[in-house]
Amino acid sequence: MTINTLERWVSRPFCWPRISALVSVIYLLIPCFSLASLPAAVASPADKWSYADIADLFLETPIVARVRIVDAIPVKDAKAPATRGGTIRYYLVADVTALIRGSGGIAPRIAWVADIAVDSRGRAPKLKKTDVIIAALPVAGRPSEIRLAAPDAMIPWTAARDAQVRAVVASGLAADAPPRVVSVASAFHSAGNLVGEGETQIFLSTLRAQPVSLTVLRRPGIEPRWAVALGEIVDEAARPPERDTLGWYRLACFLPPTLPDTALSELTAENADAAKADYAFVIGSLGPCTRTRG
Repeated sequence: MTINTLERWVSRPFCWPRISALVSVIYLLIPCFSLASLPAAVASPADKWSYADIADLFLETPIVARVRIVDAIPVKDAKAPATRGGTIRYYLVADVTALIRGSGGIAPRIAWVADIAVDSRGRAPKLKKTDVIIAALPVAGRPSEIRLAAPDAMIPWTAARDAQVRAVVASGLAADAPPRVVSVASAFHSAGNLVGEGETQIFLSTLRAQPVSLTVLRRPGIEPRWAVALGEIVDEAARPPERDTLGWYRLACFLPPTLPDTALSELTAENADAAKADYAFVIGSLGPCTRTRG
């Protein structure tokens, strides 16, 4: 059904006035929205997502909300850009049932344009009356409209996924949240008095110049251990961050795989080699930052 046909249909007396109002603004909406879509496997596309996938999408997006779709209108119009293969464009209207993040608030009913993946028979999934979690950007001057933050920034709601998204968002908003790592600033190594004894300190540059450092201690006959310090003072009781936490994500997903030479300019060749080995130990302890989103 084209927009013109849909407009003629909704103009009949028995149609809801609000549907006509919604359709009449589609021409204006299409150029304003990013053309976002559900992931291809609509039934449970996010079930296999890693912690890093969730953090990448939801951690710093200004609007995160659980919504229930109340209208899903196919959009077919010559003025609209071409859709991606295997998708159908929809104008979606949803009621906000829970605002997870959004300092400026959000309208109780919002709308956006999305390209929805179809199944092998070319059919789109059932959209009306479904609950989804969205990561979105506001549209200036249009409080009831949003743009999805990424092509897959609309995922089916489940209680488990809701809890995970909330935990990620809350960790990022906490006063003691680990800052975003930008680069490795410098590294220092001091050898001990015994063979195999030494300490390496690695200082990181962060987005807001908050001090973050890594310390690796080696003692003869003891497994090396390392810790991260979020401050000027290194706490002797500090430990490495647990996997699938914000502290782990900041390091495992953004540190370079090897210690850059620029961080070793003040070290002797021997101490530089030791610092590189200790850095490799940290990277290995963190484990891979697994991402599965397309």
